[in-house]
Amino acid sequence: MKIIRYGSKQLEKIYNRGAFKKPRVEDKVKKIIDDVRSFGDDALLKYTRKFDGVKLIPRQLKVAEIEISGAYQNISPNFVASLKTVIENVNRFYRKTLKKSWRMKDSDGVVLGENYLPLERVGIYIPAGTAPLVSTVYMSVLPAKIAGVKRIALISPPDKNGRINPHILVMADLLKVDEVYRVGGAQGIAALAYGTKTIPAVDKIIGPGNIYVSEAKRQVFGQVDIDMIAGPTELVVIANRFSDPKFIVADLAAQKEHAKGLAVLITNSKALAQQVKSQSGDQDGFIILTKNLEQAVEASNRIAPEHLEILVQNPKRLLKGIKNAGAIFLGPYSPTAVGDYVAGPSHVLPTAGTARFFSGLSVCDFMKSNHIISYSKKALEKMREPLEKIAGIEGLTKHLDSVKARFE
Repeated sequence: MKIIRYGSKQLEKIYNRGAFKKPRVEDKVKKIIDDVRSFGDDALLKYTRKFDGVKLIPRQLKVAEIEISGAYQNISPNFVASLKTVIENVNRFYRKTLKKSWRMKDSDGVVLGENYLPLERVGIYIPAGTAPLVSTVYMSVLPAKIAGVKRIALISPPDKNGRINPHILVMADLLKVDEVYRVGGAQGIAALAYGTKTIPAVDKIIGPGNIYVSEAKRQVFGQVDIDMIAGPTELVVIANRFSDPKFIVADLAAQKEHAKGLAVLITNSKALAQQVKSQSGDQDGFIILTKNLEQAVEASNRIAPEHLEILVQNPKRLLKGIKNAGAIFLGPYSPTAVGDYVAGPSHVLPTAGTARFFSGLSVCDFMKSNHIISYSKKALEKMREPLEKIAGIEGLTKHLDSVKARFE
């Protein structure tokens, strides 16, 4: 690991890690999306052959019920039982965050409010490259279910034998996902956004993926909504001389299990920095050395990491200063792995510095709201003067006439 002092120009590469575009990727993804829009299922089959090495026929794009039920034979017997507590943890967390419609009324007969409504159709992308992300299924589907989404479609790329990992299929079945399709990559995102003969279009696309998936989500945004544009996973650890280097080394190593993941220790302790560096061996990553913990918080806010662990003696004291982070883990017994799998809040989190303006996946991501406005004649009369002045300034006389017509 490389030790860098706070204030060094070398840190700019970490701070601005999301600022670099890859034009070749953009062009390739645009071509794939255009093909899917023009040729539908045929394009999906073509790109599945090209990128996944699997030759399918159109009816095989949708995973059949018999294949889903058969997946139970290919998992360990205790898999389902071990998930009960985890699923309840996720459900309990998201039930607390569910927004309800509301109204307010005044004495003049003005009624204002909001209606919160679930989205009709959501598509969830589950990667299956280096590892099948089984946990992402329940971390994405459960908040959608609690929000009341009417239909959920899950897509995941097939393996070399044309199959989807049985654990993903079983999880989708347990959570009553409506449709499962064996398609991945940018072509899968395009299918969800624009629809094909086999795959109906959705209103929103959720889920992480590689650079092609992320770029495809960026390009289809506007046709559909997306959760966020995810990059490589990230962990920042804030620690001091009282922190256990063994925990830090283990957590940073866990983060580096993901391809191209960012692993950073920020500390004001030279001794701890050297201990972590020596125990980490040749592991990639950075150690930022600060004068004090206040500087450590500043550095973390600049990075705006996906995951932030605060391993000092009193983590709540530093928590007050944290502005930018996807998920914050307090204390030595709250490793990132707890959030990845069992705690409850979704592990679909903002990366590449986007925690400055994005939040982790929530029930609200699966809902929309309508503003409700109802005026009585008395209330409208009372607001005529300011309305007329504003309409006059903007020169929109027909707006003004529409109000006057109600009093003539």
